[in-house]
Amino acid sequence: MSESDVTRDGVHGARPGRDALIGRGMGDGDRPGGGRDGRTGGGGRKGGAGRKGDRPMVPRAEFTSYYGRPVLNPPTWRPRDIAGYFFLGGLAGAGSVLAAGAELTGRPAMARALKVSSLAALTGSTAALVHDLGRPERFAHMLRVFKPTSPMSVGSWLLAAYGPVAGAAAASDLTGRLPRTGRAATVAAALLGPAVASYTAVLAADTAVPAWHDGYRELPFLFVGSAAAAAGGMALLASPVAENAPARGVALLGTAMETAAAGAMKRRLGVVAETYREGRAGRLMRTAEALSAAGALGGALLGRRSRTAAALGGAALLAASACTRFGVFHAGMRSAEDPKYTVLPQRERLAARRERSRDG
Repeated sequence: MSESDVTRDGVHGARPGRDALIGRGMGDGDRPGGGRDGRTGGGGRKGGAGRKGDRPMVPRAEFTSYYGRPVLNPPTWRPRDIAGYFFLGGLAGAGSVLAAGAELTGRPAMARALKVSSLAALTGSTAALVHDLGRPERFAHMLRVFKPTSPMSVGSWLLAAYGPVAGAAAASDLTGRLPRTGRAATVAAALLGPAVASYTAVLAADTAVPAWHDGYRELPFLFVGSAAAAAGGMALLASPVAENAPARGVALLGTAMETAAAGAMKRRLGVVAETYREGRAGRLMRTAEALSAAGALGGALLGRRSRTAAALGGAALLAASACTRFGVFHAGMRSAEDPKYTVLPQRERLAARRERSRDG
């Protein structure tokens, strides 16, 4: 037992060496005074370096939360609805762009196939969105206002504008009626197509989900590349060999963009990139890479001569694009459920800001 006593005259009976030293064991830059004993000018560099083997006074926080709940509330979105919405919307938008190019270059069979597939994909995408919303009237309610700073509001208006022109382009081509109106609708759908194919990436990145929000730089390029590969795959699958040259080029370009964007995002995200490499998302992303390479190379090398090879390559590209969208979805859900992917990046950003302020 200690025999020291605190009186008005000070501390009596204190044993030497028992003083509490502020900052002992902390790392460089963590001590308020900067010296070994808490006094300014302790003889070391600014902040004072702790001795090797010193232990911090406060242990690092565990990745837990109250009652085991995640730090973030994971989205209530269902994979089939939202990942399907991502995939089908990208296929529709990119398909309209490729359809316009096919029509302008005298490839009527490819143009017709892409117009019809874009309309079908848009219908499926809208149905998936409405199913996730729960009631159809909720989609109409989103059109009551237009908010440019809201990706959901902008996306709703994009779909509302794109749907009629995509439908008119397909209907005119199938029936042969109102050709001028059909051409104008084809051009309008092509102009709106890139925004339709990419706005879902902005929508996902605008959330607090770490795997999506932190990938805001690369995610639009990933979605656009995936959409282009899917549209090229649909053209290879549904058009004759004599007309599929543009589809082969688009498939190669889209695959290259998707692969480059995915690689850059994984390198930049640090620990959050684990969600794209591990678990269900990792398996889906690896499958997408393999199918994309096989479909693009097979379609480019063999699709110019063999209708069967072109169709198989196109089917592989469509499946790859779907796997990419589902992989991105599952990576985001895992990053929202595990506190590590919220806490660690915040610590790294805070440490980086402290380092910049210290150097400045």
